[in-house]
Amino acid sequence: MDVCVVGAGYTGLWTAYHLLERDPALSVLVVEAERVGFGASGRNGGWCSTLLPQSAAALTAEHGPAAARALRAAMRGTLDEVERFVRAEDVDCHFARGGTVVVARNPAQLARATAEVAADERAGGPERLRLLDAQRTREVVGVTRALGATYTPDCARVHPLRLVRGLARAVERRGGRVVEGTRALGLRPRRVDTDRGRVRARHVVRATEAWTERFSRREVVPVYSLVVATEPLPAAFWAHAGLARAETFSDHRHVVVYGQRTADDRLVFGGRGAPYHLGSAVRPEFDREERVFRALRETVRDMFPLLAGARFTHAWGGPLGIARDWHAAVRYDPATGLGSAGGYVGDGVGASNLAGRTLADAITGTDSELLRLPWFGHVPPRWEPEPLRWAAVTAGLRLAGAADTAESVLGRRTPLSGLLGRLTGH
Repeated sequence: MDVCVVGAGYTGLWTAYHLLERDPALSVLVVEAERVGFGASGRNGGWCSTLLPQSAAALTAEHGPAAARALRAAMRGTLDEVERFVRAEDVDCHFARGGTVVVARNPAQLARATAEVAADERAGGPERLRLLDAQRTREVVGVTRALGATYTPDCARVHPLRLVRGLARAVERRGGRVVEGTRALGLRPRRVDTDRGRVRARHVVRATEAWTERFSRREVVPVYSLVVATEPLPAAFWAHAGLARAETFSDHRHVVVYGQRTADDRLVFGGRGAPYHLGSAVRPEFDREERVFRALRETVRDMFPLLAGARFTHAWGGPLGIARDWHAAVRYDPATGLGSAGGYVGDGVGASNLAGRTLADAITGTDSELLRLPWFGHVPPRWEPEPLRWAAVTAGLRLAGAADTAESVLGRRTPLSGLLGRLTGH
């Protein structure tokens, strides 16, 4: 076996796909403990964006302006790559390149939006992030109390599970094997031990994101994000709510929320706020937190009051992976044949494609600019041991909520916001 990939989510499948694209003669096996797209790849909010966990300013401070610009440019190119794949492989994942609008709903959020645009301009590049005034914001998305928004064209709405399943089919059409129901028990150079036997391969790629704790302790922590969805909504609702070009949307609060208008006119809305579980535990029962589902429904009804009589027909959730420095990373060691990628903090739909192409270049020995991007070879610091890890993550989640509440009441940035930034290093 040439390559064994552990994990049939976006990272693992993009890696397999691009390996076979570069060298069709390779033997590539993808093993998955559950089923294709079982993790965040099949359960996310459907943003294929060019976002990375770290801001442009943070990347520039750590790696210098040239390297930061190169990574951001590569991410913008990733959106083109995903669209090319969708068209070439005829994947019906409802891909629509409408961009992202992030609304400011109080003065503190508007100040943060303005600062974000200014920081993006200072970082250089094509300056595609721009500030919308209140009127233009309401024309794009009919959110209550909108004072303005940031807008970028660099995002596409997708149906995430359709995309990951289409990607798996494309891997198999190119000669790769995707084996579900096969749990990896241990990874080491040239070998993967599974509950169905041992796989020997010249290269082993770990693509396990929130489940990484089983193989590499304290590298990322699994934090849960939950999602709700409405019934298909009538034209009268959308005439007011907007999102006519399938824009994805959010607002500038600290506790992350995200939404989209689906191809069948549902409103999908998700966000953080679910608890972190001691020991980086990941269990099926953690996918459902009724308190968080209620809060999401209340939040989106506040944003769109016409939802008052609408039914919410679906609710789900799952974990994503966060590195200690909020820095996604791609690594490959030619001496051992071991590779990995992850730490996307929920921005993995697009970033995983770039990661997969980067790993494919590294494994096949293809000299490319991707191998000179600053996230390649990055090693994040380890998270604290328990119970310090639980305390740090829980404090961050609670502080984010408290900062949002304070800003909503006072209408201005408070010291809590600065404390949150220092705690997360973000």
